[in-house]
Amino acid sequence: MRIHDFNQRLTQLGANPRHLGRIRRAWLKGSPLDDGRKAQQAETFLPRRVREGLPEVQRELDALAQVHAHHPAADGSARLLVKLNDGQMIESVLLPRDGLCVSTQVGCAVGCVFCMTGRSGLLRQVSSGEIVAQVALARRMRPVKKVVFMGMGEPAHNLDNVLEAIELLGTDGGIGHKNLVFSTVGDMRVFERLPTQRVKPALALSLHTTDAALREKLLPKAPRIAPARLVELGEDYARRVGHPIQYQWTLLEGINDNQVELDGLLRLLSGKYAVLNLIPYNSLDGDDYRRPTGERIVHMVRYLHSRGILTKVRNSAGQDIEGGCGQLRARAQAEQIIDTRALRR
Repeated sequence: MRIHDFNQRLTQLGANPRHLGRIRRAWLKGSPLDDGRKAQQAETFLPRRVREGLPEVQRELDALAQVHAHHPAADGSARLLVKLNDGQMIESVLLPRDGLCVSTQVGCAVGCVFCMTGRSGLLRQVSSGEIVAQVALARRMRPVKKVVFMGMGEPAHNLDNVLEAIELLGTDGGIGHKNLVFSTVGDMRVFERLPTQRVKPALALSLHTTDAALREKLLPKAPRIAPARLVELGEDYARRVGHPIQYQWTLLEGINDNQVELDGLLRLLSGKYAVLNLIPYNSLDGDDYRRPTGERIVHMVRYLHSRGILTKVRNSAGQDIEGGCGQLRARAQAEQIIDTRALRR
């Protein structure tokens, strides 16, 4: 279900724009669809056909995203393995300070070498309804005031659905535009379309290295945009919308934690409207990558910060439960395979 389908379904039941707005706001709050102000009850506000049709619409919406597994972590976050209506699994993360990370695809086609999600390839897109349903689901558990599109998938490869979801979340969803964060490896369509939208989200760009050749190895199927050009495009967007760019940098020991990269960052980001997020690598099963030592990370932050680059360390939420992006889904798939084999014996 896309958001357009949801609106059309209610319109066919006789809902006008005022009815639609009220029902959408109730859904996005995680409340029953007939929820509203005490002074304006559904019985006197919504047409009878709409009221009679809401239970079935509610069942369809609830089926879009259901919690399959819930993994709370010591840092106050919680990783959710979410089951979609067709049985596919995605991940959402309840973040500290009322944030939520949502998935935009089942799998991913970019194939970043340090990401578990990329190992499965792209299985299918997540609809705009399924994206918003992750927010509605999370709001039944706790407040959500910020949504980051940093879960499974590359949002630029599902642009229409993601922009539809952002439009609804930034209007009826009541989320400030700068608190909607669109994360991407870089795609020219993003820089062409985001500035034209009614709701203009903040932008997070996956940089990871200042070396173009190395970036092609780390992000093998990302668009061939040189790091310097990516920063130029990001800076233009940041100045137009008034939100600083968040540059994402997954820290890989011996690969992008050296002095050459630090000096490259100074060249690229000095004077830019930007924040650099250093993300210590969350180890995967059977890989050769490691995160740098704590001492090395502290040195990098101090070196960059003292030279005018606003730098923060962003540990992936839920690392104590090995909940890196894609890992919950991968474990669930492995368990399903084991169960299936056991039944055959």
